Amino acid sequence: MRSVMRGARGGRKPCRDPAPSRLAYRLQRLMLTPGVRLSLRIGLPFLLIFGLTSAFLANEKRRDALLLFVAETRASIEERPEFMINLMAIDGADDSLAEDIREAVALDFPVSKFDLDLDQLREIITGLDPVKSAALRVRPGGILQVDVVERVPVVVWRNREGIETLDETGAHIHDLPNRLARADLPLIAGEGADRAVDEALDLFAAARPIESRLRGLVRVGERRWDVVLDRGQRIMLPAERPVQALERVIALNEVQDLLERDVAVVDMRIDARPTVRLNENAVAELTRIRMTNENGQ
Repeated sequence: MRSVMRGARGGRKPCRDPAPSRLAYRLQRLMLTPGVRLSLRIGLPFLLIFGLTSAFLANEKRRDALLLFVAETRASIEERPEFMINLMAIDGADDSLAEDIREAVALDFPVSKFDLDLDQLREIITGLDPVKSAALRVRPGGILQVDVVERVPVVVWRNREGIETLDETGAHIHDLPNRLARADLPLIAGEGADRAVDEALDLFAAARPIESRLRGLVRVGERRWDVVLDRGQRIMLPAERPVQALERVIALNEVQDLLERDVAVVDMRIDARPTVRLNENAVAELTRIRMTNENGQ
């Protein structure tokens, strides 16, 4: 039997159409779009929060109160005892250098760990002439540990500005009041000598057989060395292979006592033609002997 619904007057009641309207269908399709869904899930809350925050910060008093709260909170954390540094320990430096480091760093203890820039402090410390390298770290107990590697002086350099010590790289270490302040170190002199310290050290090593007579090395023309001995003697070395040239002179001296004679200069600048220059007294004596021989003939 077919069931038929009838109205109050016995007429037929129309059935509701389950299909959505055209507007509802378009809205449903729009909600399925990824961009719209993302905007509703993220963009809308962001805009809401941004609007509320902007409205809150629009008031100057509320802004100042917020900044004050943030500053007080940060200070309360940074100034906690476990974050405070109370002293600085320096290892690897003598008393004088340690004092220079403390003056250069100029920290007012206690200081918060968050207020320290270790990289900047390292640059300040390594900027000191006697410091070759430095490592900084914060030790437990609120101690700033500074480990220093000092430059080791190897030569004394005499120049127009004064006298100073240099390390093996030619870096300046200390100014000296006079040569006797570091009489234990070999002496170099002349412009550009600081840029050839490694070569000077090789020459000093080669000159050990005549070390007792050696007074120092002089850089000439910023390209070659003169070896200065006592009694005013000088060995002029070439710009190329100076160590080998000095070794030749020392070998000749061991065989013929060249440097024990009345010789002023041994010129080794021309490898194929070494030259010996006599002192004035020796030249005068040689001239006298020649004249005597000529008169005798």
